[in-house]
Amino acid sequence: MFHFNIPNGEKGEKVIMLLRRHPFIILVRIISWAIIALLPLIFYLILGEIVAGFFTHEVFWPILVLFTSIYYLYIWLFMFSSFVDYYLDAWVVTNYRIINIEQKGLFHRVISEQRLYRIQDVTSELKGFFPTFLNFGNIYVQTAGEAERFVFKQVPNPYQVVSKITKLVEENKKFHNLMMAEDKIST
Repeated sequence: MFHFNIPNGEKGEKVIMLLRRHPFIILVRIISWAIIALLPLIFYLILGEIVAGFFTHEVFWPILVLFTSIYYLYIWLFMFSSFVDYYLDAWVVTNYRIINIEQKGLFHRVISEQRLYRIQDVTSELKGFFPTFLNFGNIYVQTAGEAERFVFKQVPNPYQVVSKITKLVEENKKFHNLMMAEDKIST
């Protein structure tokens, strides 16, 4: 079993599922950044003979090295930012609530939660070739409140996750209704 620190955890609360995006998503991002990193090399291989004078000139060479260094520094920064966004976006389903942890940038995180007994509808969506083939998609959790619906983005096995959440919601609603009835009787 894994250990996960539940934000504002309650007594008796247990993590049922910890969901992150499918690994295919970060793989696509890494491949994209790798292709972008290869662009200067491809440019040099194609136009190397034409621009060879710039590479040997004593003024242009340091400028070229500076711009190339800045280019690769930004690639590393954006690649790191993509990984942080992928890794720190998480959805935690406990026996009491659903917690949505969304990283909006390197220094901006939004955490929202919803009680299971308030959930009205749970829907999954697989759209596209790769999501269907690799079995990942979005899950939409709608509540009765004013808040927007929660979106679990690109999570693996969405049908199984919806099934588990639906069972938890039904159990939690029964328990919540029973507790509310006992409170009314005791008052």
